[in-house]
Amino acid sequence: MDARLNYFADPTAGKALKHLMTAGKTIKDSRLPAATQELVALRVSQINGCAVCIDMHTKEAAAAGQASVRLNLVAAWREATVFSEAERAALELAEQATRIADAAVGVTDEVWACAAEHYDEEQLTALVVLVSFMNMVNRLNVITRQPAGNYEPGQFH
Repeated sequence: MDARLNYFADPTAGKALKHLMTAGKTIKDSRLPAATQELVALRVSQINGCAVCIDMHTKEAAAAGQASVRLNLVAAWREATVFSEAERAALELAEQATRIADAAVGVTDEVWACAAEHYDEEQLTALVVLVSFMNMVNRLNVITRQPAGNYEPGQFH
C-alpha cells in the first residue's frame, strides 16, 4: 500500500509536524507514567484503526520492557488481569474520549472521578492531551493511508 501523501516531503506538513513532534515530546516528558502513555496510545490507535500507530506504540512499549501479554491484551483490557487499577482508569478515559461521538455525554463524571483517584492534575492534563494528540495523529495517518510495519523503536526521538 502506498501513502496518499508523503508528509516528510511536503513543506506545509513539515512545518506542522515539527510542532506536533514538539507537542508529543512534551507529553512524553510529563509525569504520566511511560507505560500508561504507551498503553493509552496503543488503545486509542486500535479503536481508530491506525496501523502505523499500532506498529509504533507496540514496538516502543516492547522496547521499553512491556510484557507481550500486556500488549496483546490491550484490546480486551476489561477482561484482562494484567493492568493496574490506574491503567484501567486511564484506558477507560481514553476509550470514552476517543468514542466521544458515540455517546451524548462524552466522558462521564464517574470515569473522570476514577481517573482523578489515580492521577494528579498534571498527569490528568497529560492524559487528556495524549488522548487528543493520538486521535489527531491517528486521523492524519488513516486519512492518508500511511503504511505500517517498518517502524523501528526510537525512530522519531
